[in-house]
Amino acid sequence: MNTTIPGASNNTTTPYILMTSSLEICIFSINVLFGLPTHSYVIWLIIKGTGKGVASEFFNFNLSVCEIGVCLDFLLFTLAIWFLFLIPLGLFLQGLTITGRALFQCLICVERYLAVVHPVTFLKYKPLRYRAICCAAAWIIIFGSSLVCMFTLMSSNINAHALFFSLQFLLFLSIQLFCLVAVLRALKQSGPGEKGKKREEENHIKRRAIYLILITTVNMVITYVPIIISGVFIILRNNYHLAYWAPGLVCYVLAGFVQPVLYLHQAGKLSCLSC
Repeated sequence: MNTTIPGASNNTTTPYILMTSSLEICIFSINVLFGLPTHSYVIWLIIKGTGKGVASEFFNFNLSVCEIGVCLDFLLFTLAIWFLFLIPLGLFLQGLTITGRALFQCLICVERYLAVVHPVTFLKYKPLRYRAICCAAAWIIIFGSSLVCMFTLMSSNINAHALFFSLQFLLFLSIQLFCLVAVLRALKQSGPGEKGKKREEENHIKRRAIYLILITTVNMVITYVPIIISGVFIILRNNYHLAYWAPGLVCYVLAGFVQPVLYLHQAGKLSCLSC
């Protein structure tokens, strides 16, 4: 039976051959042209310390590094039209696309959840070394995901690949929704003896946390729900076709610009979005 791999719009009997449609080339080009400079600028701001510094923005730093890898992955898929030897590397880097962004977004949301709901625990694990440990574990998971993506796609095991990324997205989405609901509940409650200015300051911190988690969660819903639906169609039809993949791919690329815009807004670089 003929199948296609991610980024392929035409059926092929060999998973090692990549056929990319003009629509996908356009989508990939938009991501590379706008994604690379945007995320590079965010990394530069974090290193320079324009925001809150590398320590407090360590998850955002790793997320932007991951997004640059996603841009390179899309670039490889485009170049694979002429250079077929790039296909295995492109398939390997799909681990960044499938696992990387969602995992680091989850870490950002969990961090904000701890800061609001469990502030003592947050202060205990606030030093950079704990964030570095979490990110190291995240990159190991991403590396494992990359290997799974490469081997399942090279072996044309389309159903296994679709099930793999669908379950991941459901898990990450569930974690973010839990953080969102927990922070919302904490926002409605006030601690004992909280009055006046202190209460107002704490509510302001909670509002900023819920603002970030809400935007990140909505971004994830817009990004991954179409892909999950695509995965269901792929499993049911046992075929990886552009008609299933393209809607989720478009949402993924567009949603990739939300996180850097949010960071630039918080860093005061987008005054036009000030609340």
